[in-house]
Order: sequence, then structure tokens, then C-alpha cells
Amino acid sequence: MFSGKLVEYLDDGKFICAFIIESQSKRVRLINQNGREINLPVSRIVHSSSRSYQTDLDRETLARELKTTAEKRSQLMQEIDLEELWELVSAETTDTFDPTFLTELSFGKAADDDTVSAFLRSVFADKLFFRYREGRIKVHSVEQVQQIRQQQEKEHKEAELIINGAMAIRTMMANPIPEIQMDNWLEECLAIIRDFYLFGNDSKNAEIARNILKEAQLNNPHDPFHVLVKAGVWGRNENLPLLRHDIPVGFSLAARQQAELILQSSQKELFNDPGRTDLTHLAPLTIDGATTLDFDDALTIEKQDGNYLVGVHISDVAHYVRPGDPLFQEAMQRGTSLYFPEGQIPMLPRHLSQGICSLIENETRAAFSFMILLSEDVEVLRVRIMPSIIRVARRLTYEEGDRIMHSDAELHTLDMLRRKLRKKRLDSGALLLPFPDVNIFIDNSGKVHVSLARTDTPARTLISEFMILANSEAARYVADRMVPGLFRAQGPLKNRLVHGEDDDLFQNTRQRKQIPRGELLTTARPHSGLGVPHYTTVTSPIRRLLDLVMQHQLNSIVRRKEPVFTEEMCKDFNSLITRTLANANNVRQQRHRYWLLKYLEDRKNQLVDALVIECGPRRVSLLLTDILMDVDLPCPSGTKPTPDTHVKIRVAKVDALDNFVRFEW
Repeated sequence: MFSGKLVEYLDDGKFICAFIIESQSKRVRLINQNGREINLPVSRIVHSSSRSYQTDLDRETLARELKTTAEKRSQLMQEIDLEELWELVSAETTDTFDPTFLTELSFGKAADDDTVSAFLRSVFADKLFFRYREGRIKVHSVEQVQQIRQQQEKEHKEAELIINGAMAIRTMMANPIPEIQMDNWLEECLAIIRDFYLFGNDSKNAEIARNILKEAQLNNPHDPFHVLVKAGVWGRNENLPLLRHDIPVGFSLAARQQAELILQSSQKELFNDPGRTDLTHLAPLTIDGATTLDFDDALTIEKQDGNYLVGVHISDVAHYVRPGDPLFQEAMQRGTSLYFPEGQIPMLPRHLSQGICSLIENETRAAFSFMILLSEDVEVLRVRIMPSIIRVARRLTYEEGDRIMHSDAELHTLDMLRRKLRKKRLDSGALLLPFPDVNIFIDNSGKVHVSLARTDTPARTLISEFMILANSEAARYVADRMVPGLFRAQGPLKNRLVHGEDDDLFQNTRQRKQIPRGELLTTARPHSGLGVPHYTTVTSPIRRLLDLVMQHQLNSIVRRKEPVFTEEMCKDFNSLITRTLANANNVRQQRHRYWLLKYLEDRKNQLVDALVIECGPRRVSLLLTDILMDVDLPCPSGTKPTPDTHVKIRVAKVDALDNFVRFEW
């Protein structure tokens, strides 16, 4: 690299001509075709002329000469057919050549500085057939050419998608009420933007999504959401946590077909089953919420020689949904039904969960009955568990149950037993902690309404006590026979703040923060919070996979068959249920919070009531008493609030889509 040489280097992918005006061992000083003087490492130079030029001319003259050379070499590129040259040399035994040799092959004459430069420029411009590396030219194999072609086609399509998709989105967003023409460009763009908004950099086409949004001049974090809403892909209050956790909403074709076959099954097979007991002479009653559509439990009560025979009858979902079936696979994917203010995501198709599997009034149904004989002091004297056939005689709501509790003979007896069962559990250390239900209702205009409902009314606690009784007896029945299962457990409470049937919101809130974590085990252990020595759940098989699994296990034991599930299978179910329930609870909590924030959006700058739970040296923990939302604020200046006092705080800023809320004193 001597002074006077005409060299070429790459700047942002473009060839630049320059004269060397001063040379050192590893760097050169140049004047380039733009008249600029620069310092450059020798390693940056791609091509150097074989002859030297006069460089003591003025800068303008040198730049003009360099530009003329650059234009000449660019024109010479048109005479080069790289594909033809590649076909000629790709069959050679070697795959690396000197640029001069390939230049002469391409032009059919002796190479000079201009033709060698033109050839190198072509190789850099079209990287399909050759690659420049350290002064040599490497020939691509047939396979490499095919791969590069595919990649180039992909990049070309992506570039088209970015330009055309962004244009379609800009047009759509510019119109107040757009007529959506869902062409291929727009449809593909919206799918890419959807995944990007949900999963960010983890989405498959995150970079393309960023480029589409940039091209469409949509730079705000929630612009993709508004695009998808305007396109009609999402609603204004789309359940984003549900989409992010990939919880299925629909059912597979195989599952739907199985459900149709179940609906066509005859009830005669129930009566022809020798292992199933006909209990249609009983008159079971159900007590549920006014809007409940899937009824999975019913109760009967009979007095027998001074004792009480309580029947807890559970829908026999296991009769219809069996391991390995498509419906069971769907239940395994979900783990549980999900309930939101705007609707329900059932674990099983609705025509099963609200139809043949639901204990509907005056309909004959397959059931699993726990016939539990209780003494006057609610000691369990005998338990018989059996597949059965029942027909519900009465359907009551919780409100109706509370209203007639003392005038209805059956309810009065059940309520008497309920109170004794409750006291027995409390004496064993049970923790009741009644906490109001937060009911969220969205009216037709989209306005959010929140109300609180007591959970410890007589009718509600009546149902809960007998479900706890049945679940406890189911756990004992399985554990006593040394059969593997799935059991719920909870370690001992270390710091008890609440005793008996205390119904104090302040104390209950503090106690809830100190409850030991519940566990799901394959062996039975005590459950401190419920005050029982062993516990599982079998009473909600329509909406919980755990209950369905345990119902299968119980059914096999009762029918004197081998257990359906082995110890290893129960461990696998444990892992699966733990994971699916964590996902479901996460989605449920996030969605619940979203609607509460929507409720607070209408109360921006207003004062809301709060209960002071704890007051530390720097932070105050509060509970909004109207919606039972936890709030954390810095300590106010001046006098600190006292725990268990009511204060008012202001909703300063709230954005449900951003999951953000800020309160001020």
C-alpha cells in the first residue's frame, strides 16, 4: 500500500474509490471520491490498483478523477454474468480462486484494475454465487446457492410484507370507521403484531413486527393493541392474560365428537349397571348461586334411629370422561374451569357440563353418592360410597335457602348438622376466615359495577360443610386402603390471630397473609386450615381435573378393581395439576385486577374508602373496602395512620391496559 495507489474500501456496504496520500505499516491516509480526507486501517481495503497515480493535484481534481473511475467500474458490472461464471467453475475440484483469474474468465480477456474492481463489486452486490474472503473468492456449492436463494426470497417477502402491511394498517387507522378489507398482507401483519404484543421478543417474528410498526409510524407501547381492536381481531376488553398463557378456549374435533356420542347414550345403561345403585326414590336438593348452570352436587337427609343419614351426591363425570379419551385430554390441558365477569371457559364442553353431567332438577343422572351416617354429635358412624342414579327434586338458590332455612324441615335438619360439623372443625383448629366475594358486573354500555357478597351465609356454609365432609371421607377411604391418590394438605398455623367464627375484616385480612402454603401430595397429610386429618377434593368433577382424577380412583376401589392410576401416574398428575392451576390462578387474578382497575378508571381523582392493615416505618398497607383491593402507599407526612382504622385515599392515576394504578393521601 504505497502513496499514489488507487484503492477501494467499503463504507456502509458501498464501494468507495480513494487515493493513498500517506502510508504507514497498518494505516493509510486517503482522499476519497467525495473529496474527504480520512484515516483507514489497511485491513479495510478491498482492492488496490497495480499502478500509481499522481496525487499532488488539488483535492477537487482528485475527487473528480475518482468519481469518473467509480462510474466506469459500475458500468463494467453490467457485462458480468455471475451465474454463468458460477456454473463454469462450480464443477472444479477447488472452490477458492484468485479474483484476477475469475475476472479474466468473466470478461474473456486479460484483467486490469477496472475489470477486477467491477468483478469484486459484483460479488459484493450479489452474494448468491461467490463470497469474498481475505483477498480470495470462494465458490458456493449448489446446496449453499439453494439455501441463499430461499433466504433471499424470504427476505424479499418480508420486505414486501412490511411495506404493504404497514400501508394497509396506516389506511385502516386513518379512517374513523374503516371498512376492513382483510387481504393476505393485512391478515398476516395482524397475526404477527398480535403475537408480538402478547409475547414481545419471544414471539416468532418480533423483528418483522417492530419494522411493520415503525413503518406504520406506530411507536407507542399499546399501539398494537389498538390496531387489533380497530381491525376487529380483539375486543376493547380482550382477555390478554388468557391469550398469553395459551389456555385453550375451544375444543378439538375429537372431543366435540365424543361429547356428541355421550349425549346420544341411553340412560338404560345406568340402570343395567350392576355396580350402580338406584337412588331415584330419594329427593335430593341442590343449593347454588342464582346464575349457576353446572350443578355437580346435591344433598339428601334421613333420620335413622336417632342418627342422620346424609347423602352427598356428586355428578359421576368419570362415567363419561375416561382416561385416554379426547375429553380427558382436554381436561388435562385446562386443569379447571375459569370464571370471569365477562364469561366462562369450561373444562368440559357446555352441553356436558351444563347438560348430561349437571344435576338438573327432575332429570335422571349418573351420580357418585356418599351415604354418611352421622350421630347426634356428628360422629361419622358409617360411610358407604357408591356409583348411583339420582333425580334432583328441588333446586334452591343460596338466597332461597337462607330465607326458608328454619321453616323447611330438611334444611333445618341439615343446618343443625352444619353448625355441629363447623364447631367440630373449629375445635380441631380450623381457620374459617370469611371474606366477602367481589362480584363484578359489566353492563351493556361497558360500565363496570362492583358489589360485595357475604360468603358465610347459612346456605353457603351448609353446602361447604357437607362438601368438606365428603372430601374428607373420600381422602380417608382412599388412604385407608393404601391406594395412591392426590391429597390436599396444609402445615400447622404458626401465628393465629383469628379464633372461632370471628368475622372481622381487619383481623381476617392480617391472618390471610400468614396462612401456610397449601400442598398437593400423593399421600394423605393433615390440613390445618380445614381442621381435618386428611383431605382431597372430589365434589367438583365438572370443573376440576383433580376431582375427576380422584373420582376415577374412588370408582375403581368401590367396584373392587385395580386402581386406575398408579403412584407414578398420580405424581405426574400432581405436576400437571400444579402447573395448570398456577396458570389458571394467574390468569384469574390478572383478569380480576383488570376489571377492578377499569372500575377505578371511572373514579379518577375521587376519594375511596380504605382500611389500614399495617403501618411500617416507611410504607402503609391498606385494603380498599369497596372492592377488597390491596394497596401500598408511602407513609404520609405528619401523623401516621393507625392499623384497623378507616381512611380515605385519592385515585391519582389509573390505566387498566397498563396494569397501573397510583393512589395518594
